Amino acid sequence: MTLSNWLSTLDIQPGNSFGNEGIFEIEWLSGMLKSPAIFKDKSYVNGEWVEAKSGKRFDIIDPGTGKVWASAPDNDSEDVDGAVHAAHAAFQSYRRVNPRSRARWLLKWDALIRENRDDLAHIITYETGKPLAEAEGEIEYALGFTWWFAGEAERITGTVSQPSAPGRRVFTVKQPIGLAAALVPWNFPVAMVLRKASAALAAGCCMIVKPSPETPLSVLALAELATQAGFPKGVFTVLTTSLENTPPLSEALCRHPLVKKVTFTGSTRIGKLVAKICSDGLKKVTLELGGNCPCLVFDDADLNKAADALMALKWRHAGQACITANRVYVQSGVYDKFATILKERTSKLVVGHGADKNTTIGPVTTPQGLKKALSQVENARKLGGQVVLGGGKMAGTTGYFFQPTIIMGAKKEMLITEEETFAPILALYSFDTEEEAVRAANDTSMGLASYFFTKDVDRTWRLLENLEAGMIGMNTGNSSAAESPFGGIKESGYGKESGKDVAINEYLITKTGTLTLDGHF
Repeated sequence: MTLSNWLSTLDIQPGNSFGNEGIFEIEWLSGMLKSPAIFKDKSYVNGEWVEAKSGKRFDIIDPGTGKVWASAPDNDSEDVDGAVHAAHAAFQSYRRVNPRSRARWLLKWDALIRENRDDLAHIITYETGKPLAEAEGEIEYALGFTWWFAGEAERITGTVSQPSAPGRRVFTVKQPIGLAAALVPWNFPVAMVLRKASAALAAGCCMIVKPSPETPLSVLALAELATQAGFPKGVFTVLTTSLENTPPLSEALCRHPLVKKVTFTGSTRIGKLVAKICSDGLKKVTLELGGNCPCLVFDDADLNKAADALMALKWRHAGQACITANRVYVQSGVYDKFATILKERTSKLVVGHGADKNTTIGPVTTPQGLKKALSQVENARKLGGQVVLGGGKMAGTTGYFFQPTIIMGAKKEMLITEEETFAPILALYSFDTEEEAVRAANDTSMGLASYFFTKDVDRTWRLLENLEAGMIGMNTGNSSAAESPFGGIKESGYGKESGKDVAINEYLITKTGTLTLDGHF
């Protein structure tokens, strides 16, 4: 029996317990998978599955039940040096592998992930809480990166030019920067790893991944599939660690002299620390940080299409996406009508365990997420916000469930305006003029993404120019794809991931050669 078939026989509801005292035994779970080899619970270093030097492990919680279901090695800073040296040694040969071989390995990795999508989706669901359909959607999105960068591997080119000085030629060549470290979040564990690792491996770099403590198992599954795809030992390394040991292990990676590139996705506060640490070694850094993304809905917009886009954008993974709409500004002429449409559609969402096929919105991933959501709703109420739907934790559950919540009359002074929410809370603000909306949208230190809905072509071009964000959704809430550069401005970070040329260049250096020639030309 496969895991998916076995799960379908259960009555999965929030708060249910499974197995012995609600704990999934790893051996039991792996035995239920179509491909048991995909399920790994050890770190992956130099082609070997290893425990932490300390022998310690940490628990992994199912957000849908609030119960432990697996564990992983609790690596600390003492485990870093050996892993780095092994990966650096692998880089010495991998950097010389021809681009077509790297592309073929990436395509084989892509094919194996597709073959194991069902198993991988279930692991994601039990780590993050997101519904199975969303977990499958994440994998499909993530596969865009393996496919895209397999093509980019063979399109890394230099230049030849004739300078102003006579008898000379100037050449540039692109070379892999070296060993890269990736510090990845829990909300899209497979997509974030494949977006970073596909570019690095295509460029000829090796990579060490430090997964989030909430989601190590899906990343370890990717490591197993990378090995099956043929990547040499040490090219792809995974060091798992607990929340307690995340800071020292991450700092050790960032400070190690053999690590030449660091890519981080996470909060702005931690991103600033990463940048400071890496500055000591003048390391190349890519930062994809927090978002406080506005969405502007004008009175000439197609409200149903705007609502369709916003339903997916806002409620995906219970609002736990950096590019989700954090502040929704609606022109006063359609404010009440649009709020009614959203309330009606949101009230039909089915909250439940992600493995239940009827669930359309799962729990938040961490108990801290619940606490922050409650704080923002309470603050909004105190400042005059009207909670017209939801507003609290789901009663009678042991998981981390929060009701899909809509707040009308949101104001600038509220915490929900100033902070990234990362919870299923939708705040509606009213505006009168385009200038007022743009001013409010840009009134944040963040600049990751902005969205707008209008039928006015002139306004479309003005908003594209005037909104301060690295990515602009124009009559759409879904603009992220492997072929599109992804990244923010202001305190949402710097550097780009995905897209033509720019993302792979994050893992390359440019070397200039100048040749003086004899004779006349």
